[in-house]
Amino acid sequence: MSSVRAGRIAIVGRPNVGKSTLLNALVGEKLSIVSRRAQTTRSNILGILTQDDAQYVFVDTPGFQTKHGSPLNQRMNRGVRQALGEVDLVLLVVEAGRYDQQDRVVRQLVPAACPLIVAVNKIDQIADKNELLPFLARLAGEGDFSAIVPVSATRRSQLDFLLGELRQRLPEAEWPYADDELTDRSERFLAAEYIREKVFRLIGDELPYAVAVEIERFVVEGGLRRIAAAIIVDRPGQKPILIGRAGQTMKRIASEARQDMQAMFGGPVFLEVFVKVRSGWAADEQVLASLGYE
Repeated sequence: MSSVRAGRIAIVGRPNVGKSTLLNALVGEKLSIVSRRAQTTRSNILGILTQDDAQYVFVDTPGFQTKHGSPLNQRMNRGVRQALGEVDLVLLVVEAGRYDQQDRVVRQLVPAACPLIVAVNKIDQIADKNELLPFLARLAGEGDFSAIVPVSATRRSQLDFLLGELRQRLPEAEWPYADDELTDRSERFLAAEYIREKVFRLIGDELPYAVAVEIERFVVEGGLRRIAAAIIVDRPGQKPILIGRAGQTMKRIASEARQDMQAMFGGPVFLEVFVKVRSGWAADEQVLASLGYE
């Protein structure tokens, strides 16, 4: 009887390199929220993929922040460091054609004894593919990497090859999760994340960073889930931006978030969303802890 393999794999990188998109593509489900803006992910999120004789336990981390030191960013950076201390492998995601000091800072966080594989993401955005080989050669000179794999998370290109490189380095171990489990995060957590994603996607450039989501009620009645959620903003003037003219923006946020929830939860969702003002929430340690930012 062949042995089975299992291991935890931290997905790390600077902001906006596509870590969450890659996690979702690897596990085949929308576990991490995504948007075109950096710092969308704020908490470590576990994604589980079981294939044949191997179980990959991915830990998607926030983009490591080197420029801003707010309490929220400090907590996100702490989550990255914690994840790196508890995994068997590290998957460093970089952007095709770009490797700079921000990437090097993240690279330096990886424990020396931990196998490190680099996923060069967004290769579909390189118009001249002849530019890719010289970049990969330069990248190889940046460190002792176990493997360097060009991928496109959005097009799901080269993911099987990436999984093969990861599988080779997974330790022989019993699977820590059932083969049909996808994440250790609760439906309550996912509901809040889906709402926050819609804010990031539908509102202007600055407001999303001043927004958090708190689930105030989550009740399951048979197959129906009744959910009430508060979108928390920092200033009163931000409230009408979220609500929109005649409430249209809020309706769209709720409608699109509800669709994601129903797809993930496999049943109908009754969703109420409203706005609360809580000044200074992103700098308040107690509020951050209550919102689940560890």
